[in-house]
Amino acid sequence: MKIYLDLVFILNFIYDLLLLMTVDVTLKRHSKLRRLIFSAILGALSLAILFLPCGELILFIFKIITSVFMVLIAFGYRNIKYFGTNMIYLYMCSVILGGFLYFLNVEFSYKREGMVFYFDGMSVNYILLLIVAPIILFLYVREHKKFKSTYNYNYKVSIVFKNGKCLECNGFLDTGNKLKDPITKKYVILVSKKILVPYINIRSPIYVPYKAVGYQGLIECFGIKYIKVGNQIFKNYLVGLVPEKINLNGSDCLLNYKLMEDICFEK
Repeated sequence: MKIYLDLVFILNFIYDLLLLMTVDVTLKRHSKLRRLIFSAILGALSLAILFLPCGELILFIFKIITSVFMVLIAFGYRNIKYFGTNMIYLYMCSVILGGFLYFLNVEFSYKREGMVFYFDGMSVNYILLLIVAPIILFLYVREHKKFKSTYNYNYKVSIVFKNGKCLECNGFLDTGNKLKDPITKKYVILVSKKILVPYINIRSPIYVPYKAVGYQGLIECFGIKYIKVGNQIFKNYLVGLVPEKINLNGSDCLLNYKLMEDICFEK
């Protein structure tokens, strides 16, 4: 079997550079391109150890040491948390990219007859892999940002009622929820009526007007002692009942946009 060292070096350099650029964009490190290139060159040159008579343990340790120097060259060192995060994301991106490329290679290179897989002599073209790799990493970065932006609005919420009962639930900070009682001047958080039944017995509800696209009405609300978001307590809020079950990103209630200001102010 022939091994073209120049091709192996170029391919690994490109993959290492893509991985480092993905970490840089994902964590917003804003590292200079030349640092990423020098780091990728080190990663590609480290392949030379594969041609030396080394055991698996030595090879594993060498890979770890190489990745440490790659991270230090690419992003520098500020503290152990900064360094550790860079390392974790480098390995995480490597696993994601490697897993997808392995999957593609198996799909195109192997055929199945029943439960038996066999190699049919066909392998994925290197050019195709080079085209697919940036797409995979781009999709990863996009989904990571979407996930981060979405779950930044998730909070652990405790609702303490006037009867002393407490409901713990997951809250989603809904910037579209701007409900406010015009009389008491209290803001409204929305919770499904079904999960509130064991906790409340409303005798004197408060009806708060609301407007939505194409319709308007009144929403049934009631007073509470306070709500606790994280370690912060807020008292100027009402709980509004919604008939349907709330299931937004695993949340049980929709918090009012005013909490965004209150949380930032408390901090």
